[in-house]
Amino acid sequence: MTALFVAGTGTGVGKTYCTVQLVRAARARGVRVDAIKPVISGYDAAAPRGSDTAELVAALGAPLDEAHVARSSPWRFREPLSPDMAARREGRRIAFEELVEFCKRSAQGSAELTLVEGVGGVMVPLDDAHTVLDWIAALASPVVLVAGSYLGTLSHTLTAVLALQAHGCELAAVLVAESPAQPVQIEETARTIERFLPPLCAERPPPVAVVPRGGTHENVTIFAELVERYGRS
Repeated sequence: MTALFVAGTGTGVGKTYCTVQLVRAARARGVRVDAIKPVISGYDAAAPRGSDTAELVAALGAPLDEAHVARSSPWRFREPLSPDMAARREGRRIAFEELVEFCKRSAQGSAELTLVEGVGGVMVPLDDAHTVLDWIAALASPVVLVAGSYLGTLSHTLTAVLALQAHGCELAAVLVAESPAQPVQIEETARTIERFLPPLCAERPPPVAVVPRGGTHENVTIFAELVERYGRS
């Protein structure tokens, strides 16, 4: 069994979209897959459809009921803020050790590949002392880093890579997901990121792939490649 952590360079870059495509690629290849998003903010319990959690539950072919929502996202917060701020507004907090243990237990289930989707960007605070980066490092799972193609993504992406490398995290891939507005063709952005990765990576740089929106996993080979590499162990 293997777990992959799907992290982002920021909010709204396409983490859920890429996680869903990985689920679909795994299911198409007969790989038993599970996907969770343990922490979600901006979640409306009265209207869960359309949320990131709902997207993952649907991709797994499960009904969108309270049991499956809770199983995927135990830490749900109403305000669309960083998890520490959203939790504080509800008089709650994320117990970091419990979060890490929840993910580890999930990865020890019957799935051959477990996808753990993060929240926000790599350095988003979870509580008063921990960030998403601390969460990733505690799990020690390979990371699929999702970036956008918007203006500013080069700095955001390379900074996230540098932070992950500094914490000894394995980068499985960098996925450049198409943003609604982009200053240049997405392929040019991906090539630039790829060019700057070697000096930042302690080992062989990860593959960099373009992910257009609106397509399916069949026309983006990186999803199948990741499933074959990590879902067959």
